[in-house]
Amino acid sequence: MFLLSPSPSPTQSPTPDPSSTPPTSVLELPLQMTEGLSRACKSSGEADIVCDLVSSVLPAAWAPVVGGLIAIALILVIAFVLRNVAHRLITRVVRRASSGNSSLAGRLRGRQTVQPEGLDAVAAERRRQRSETIGSVLRSVSSIVIIGTAILTVLERLSVPIAPLLTSVGIIGVALGFGAQELVKDFIAGMFMLLEDQYGVGDVIDAGPATGTVEAVTLRITRLRDADGRVWYVRNGTITRVGNESQGWSRATVDVPVAYSAEVPAVREILSQVAGEMWEDPAFRDSVIVEEPQVWGIEQISDTALVFRISAKTIPSRQAEVAREIRLRVKAALDRASITIAG
Repeated sequence: MFLLSPSPSPTQSPTPDPSSTPPTSVLELPLQMTEGLSRACKSSGEADIVCDLVSSVLPAAWAPVVGGLIAIALILVIAFVLRNVAHRLITRVVRRASSGNSSLAGRLRGRQTVQPEGLDAVAAERRRQRSETIGSVLRSVSSIVIIGTAILTVLERLSVPIAPLLTSVGIIGVALGFGAQELVKDFIAGMFMLLEDQYGVGDVIDAGPATGTVEAVTLRITRLRDADGRVWYVRNGTITRVGNESQGWSRATVDVPVAYSAEVPAVREILSQVAGEMWEDPAFRDSVIVEEPQVWGIEQISDTALVFRISAKTIPSRQAEVAREIRLRVKAALDRASITIAG
């Protein structure tokens, strides 16, 4: 009995060692991009036109590559042209909105513009600042959208996988969103504040954390200066309510305490005369006081005094000036009538 040992098959080849496979060289990357340009040029209808034009001049081997490069150049040129057109349109709309000539009357007047004065000048400045801020945001958004779309289109044409890139950008965006929640909150609050015209530069507001005159407004912060000269920087996202003393109109209220023994009809007559004189004064009428001051009558009664109240409707932020003038005139009128002012 013979034992036969298996002999090696002549057709069996040795298994290659994975470690012996040469790694992909960095120099192959341009070749891969060139192949991507060729595939993109052959698979895209728009690029076929370019390839046909190029192939009539260059050899067939170079036509796909050159055609792909020309297509990428066209994409970038179109993107920058669209960006410039969008910026010009936004700038034109912003200028028209800030100048206040968007109405039919403004268009009919054409270039004949009248420089605003007084309250109209303040409103015009607020409108200009608000329009420029919104225009800056719109220009930035349009640039990001147009240029970002062009870059993604170019990467896709180069056969670069953009799905992992978009996934990475999405993950980074989520991480930044969680880490910069307060910053995003401030920007969103600032945008709505500007769009709704809640306040502007020069307004006297009560923003909760601070009260004072608005010196600057941005998408992130509002800068206030209080009566003591202290400057406050308030983040827009922390402002939950705003009391604006300078929007529309203001009211000057003056309380006049007189002795309890004073005659009520005589005091009312004197105060009414003072209110009438204020209304007839050309230095205050219409330019500072928008309605005739009213004597509301007795506001309080105590054992030592009767408190009369005078109210005057003024333009924004001028109520303190009007109140001081009313006090001076009331004091002089009561002194002439020998009516004692109670303490």
